[in-house]
Amino acid sequence: MQLEFHQVDAFSNRPFSGNPAMVYRLDAWLADELMQRIAAEHNLAETAFLVREAQGWHIRWFTPTTEVPLCGHATLASAYVLFEVYKEPVERIDFIGKSGVMSVTRENDRLLLDFPALVPHEVGVTVELQRALGIDIVDVLGSTELLVVLESEQAVRDCAPDMAALARLPWPGVIVTAMGTQHDFVSRYFAPAIGIPEDPVTGSTHCCLIPYWSKRLGKQGLTAYQCSTRGGELFCRLEGERVKIGGHATLVASGKLLLG
Repeated sequence: MQLEFHQVDAFSNRPFSGNPAMVYRLDAWLADELMQRIAAEHNLAETAFLVREAQGWHIRWFTPTTEVPLCGHATLASAYVLFEVYKEPVERIDFIGKSGVMSVTRENDRLLLDFPALVPHEVGVTVELQRALGIDIVDVLGSTELLVVLESEQAVRDCAPDMAALARLPWPGVIVTAMGTQHDFVSRYFAPAIGIPEDPVTGSTHCCLIPYWSKRLGKQGLTAYQCSTRGGELFCRLEGERVKIGGHATLVASGKLLLG
């Protein structure tokens, strides 16, 4: 059996930056164990599998070690593949995943994700978190992830956490964020507990970052930069209980997986 794959750098308009994702458009679902092994073989932050069913495009996302309920950059990459490789004759693609229905729309030269807003709540600093991050903390909030506010963009860039200590925290991942110098806010995302020491650019974390920074800065439209080594720019809007996350995407590889 041969399976066609496409690798896309999401949230970037050039190769070798943004966040790489592998995309498989399947005729039918593979066994869960096989999809997990394929994701481990590619060893990217996310591998997305798509199947067209009666209700629309169903999507599942796998890290090298586990399936996750939501992934922004791999959804953006999946829409790009359907639009540009498979020439879907539409302007909007609706995906059905474990977190519900989400859409990706063409907006000029960008793709625009429509995800649920996740308003974070106060959690408070713990000794374990302070030791794991090894940096001064301004505030700690939580939604599906832990959101840690730092004093400056430079503090975010300089953050060098203890990954083993982060993996022991009772959260799937930790976002560090601060007000930006050239963007409204910046962030980084660490998730060693699910096999991702640091994710280059993370769409789903902006589901809680956008409501937080929108309220703090008093504006609906925001520019964001995830300042990992690869880096990526996001164009964000808060629209009621939804967030819009825009970005570019670049196809960098296509091929076939040979399963014998």
